[in-house]
Amino acid sequence: MISKFKTSLKSSIFGIAAASAVVAMGLGGPAAAQDKIKIKLAHFLPTANGMHKDFMEPWARQLEACTDNQVEVTIYPGGTQLGNIAKLHDEVRAGIVDIAHGLSGIPGGRFERTRIIDLPFTVKTADAATRTLWALYPDYLAEEYGGLKVLALHAHNPGQIHTTTKKVATMDDMKGLRIRFPSGAVKSMLEALGATPQGMPPGAVYENAEKGVIDGAAFTWDTMASFKLAEVMKHHLDAKAYVVSFWFAANEKKYNSWPQNVRDCVDKLSGDNLIPKFGPWWNDWDKAGYEAVQGPDHEIITLSDEQRAEWATALQPMIDAYLADLEGKGIANAREIHEKMLELAAKYAE
Repeated sequence: MISKFKTSLKSSIFGIAAASAVVAMGLGGPAAAQDKIKIKLAHFLPTANGMHKDFMEPWARQLEACTDNQVEVTIYPGGTQLGNIAKLHDEVRAGIVDIAHGLSGIPGGRFERTRIIDLPFTVKTADAATRTLWALYPDYLAEEYGGLKVLALHAHNPGQIHTTTKKVATMDDMKGLRIRFPSGAVKSMLEALGATPQGMPPGAVYENAEKGVIDGAAFTWDTMASFKLAEVMKHHLDAKAYVVSFWFAANEKKYNSWPQNVRDCVDKLSGDNLIPKFGPWWNDWDKAGYEAVQGPDHEIITLSDEQRAEWATALQPMIDAYLADLEGKGIANAREIHEKMLELAAKYAE
């Protein structure tokens, strides 16, 4: 009888242990899912854009792989609720999204030091502009990014003036044209050339150009493909007059709350390791847009070095006024920053 009791007790203990294991296994799925760090990454571009396809999508997936899928990154591109270009900075600072990629000039009034690089004829390539921004970030630009862990600053290749029906070959041709602008510096440049700047997000340009609300836009070659603007922009002035800057950053509190291994992976994929990639990327992205405007229905006019020098000289009073305005806003070293940018851009262009 005692033997039967022992056998029964063993069976009961085994049954309880098995049941406990089943319960533990059942709880294991949800618990593991709860432990996964879910990161929201927002930007303002369409998924067809090179920055989404070649930069942010691979970056997100590499972060997941680096953390052995401890992290799950969901991307909210342009056109989604979190992909509003004018709200990205506020969203990431407030922690509504964890990481964001935005355009420094929208909304205006922010990143004034960073956007000095947008001034006409400051840099010649995306690579030089990006390396210049990153070199100046610690000592000259960091104070503009309170509440953020900056992962990269970068700029595009020098942009063009694209128009719908009227070609632009000289400065006089700019007069009276309604041109979309991407930043305050480019707005000032257009005004100095006699154009009427029009503010609007990139995604609104196609419709407004098609309807005749605007005559053209200051844009890079890549947008002719990624935003399909080659369908409405038929004249292209390759003046290489300006660049526009971008930021890529995480909410600082969120970043600091992540485990060390996750922060290490973010760092590994950002900063000094990410900066060298933007120049080659922009060259590839621009190539696709340039190819989109080949054909008899498009006209491309390229300014010579001598013509670019004439434009630069004509725009010097505008540049001086822009820097003086920044000094009036309390940025006492605005001219020093501009001089440093010119110096470093020339160095990195070598």
